[in-house]
Amino acid sequence: MSVVKPPIDDLLKKTDNNRFLLAALASKRACDINSMLRGQHSRVLAVQDVDDITIALSGKDSISMAMEEIVDGDISYDHDRFETALGHKVAEL
Repeated sequence: MSVVKPPIDDLLKKTDNNRFLLAALASKRACDINSMLRGQHSRVLAVQDVDDITIALSGKDSISMAMEEIVDGDISYDHDRFETALGHKVAEL
């Protein structure tokens, strides 16, 4: 499986060419999307028997939705906080 849309190069630009950060952002957002849609699932009686509720309600898989949000700039990260967490930068008190 490969990322075609949005292009991987565009996604990497949003995460300072850090593939691990991209994967972490996308997976966290995809989990949030799944949780949100599962909450809607309990209110939608017509799709209770569907195994993949995310695709049933949105028409897309949650990873694709997360990647689109990242490339659009809707999802981002705090660069300074990220660098501090990695120990690359001393936390300011």
